[in-house]
Parts: sequence; C-alpha cells; structure tokens
Amino acid sequence: MIQQLLRPALFIDRDGTLIKEVDHCCDPADVSVYPGASEELARARALGWAIIIITNQSGIGRGYFTVDQFHAVQEEVYRQLGVPVDGVYMSPDLPNSDSLRRKPAPGMIFEAAEEHRIDLARSFMIGDKQIDIECGENAGVRTILVETGYGRDFSNCHPHFRTPTIREAIQTALSNA
Repeated sequence: MIQQLLRPALFIDRDGTLIKEVDHCCDPADVSVYPGASEELARARALGWAIIIITNQSGIGRGYFTVDQFHAVQEEVYRQLGVPVDGVYMSPDLPNSDSLRRKPAPGMIFEAAEEHRIDLARSFMIGDKQIDIECGENAGVRTILVETGYGRDFSNCHPHFRTPTIREAIQTALSNA
C-alpha cells in the first residue's frame, strides 16, 4: 500500500481576513472578498497547498442568523473567490462556552488536518484577531496576522508574521514554507 503524503495548508479566518468585515455577516450581498486573495489562493493550490476556512460564527449561537444564511454567505464567498476551497469549518458556539472547536481552541484545525491529510508543521493560520493567532499556536502551526478587519487593533499579539493584507499573508506563507 502506498502511503499518501501529507500536504501543507493555509488555514484562513473568513470575516475580516478573507472577506471585508461585516458584523455578523448573514447576507450574501454584504460579501466582498479582499483584492488579490483569489490570485494568491490559486497559486497556493497550484503548489499543492490545501485551502481551509476556519471561522467562528457566534451569530448563529446568538440567534442573529441561521445555518442556512451562513451557507448562503459561504456560497457567495466561493463565487467571488473562483478558487476551490478544500473545506470550511465553522463553530456556532458562543464565547466562553468551553468549546473545543471555537477559536482559540484548535479543534477545527485538528479536524481539518485529519480529514485532509495536512502537515501541521508546514501549515499556517492566517487571521485578523488575536484568537486566530492563538488558535494557530494551539494547533502547532505558524501564524500570520493580517491588518485588515480587526488586525490593526492587536499590537500586543505576537504572530510569526504580520502583513497588511491577505495577498501578502499568502505570499509570506508560500515563501516561508
């Protein structure tokens, strides 16, 4: 039997990182993928990287929107990206819920790594919040804080790298693989 090799992944937060921040985004009309994301993700895919979205969606747990609305937004993200995404892992859990999946807990990354045969040592978590960076650290992946969304607000956060946009974050990950 031939053992399938593990591949690196870009674990990417959605709101504020991949798409412009909209408080509890529940309407596909509000989706706007950041410039350059599609091109860089296509380059990552061509190099064999998995693309995994890791997102907290407490708006579902709070009753602000439904799982169906989340999926409608996600379909618009896919449409605008135009690049296949290997998986989307979403936690509807509320903050302080003791969830093993809600960031900063690493559960969603571990699930994705198992399901998609990911080499965590060669992977990156990209996000705009301290909890994204902590999630990556907790999972044992390198981290990149983007200064879009809430990223400029976290001067005390200590990612491996800090970049202005998702475009530069993906470029940084690929050049530091």
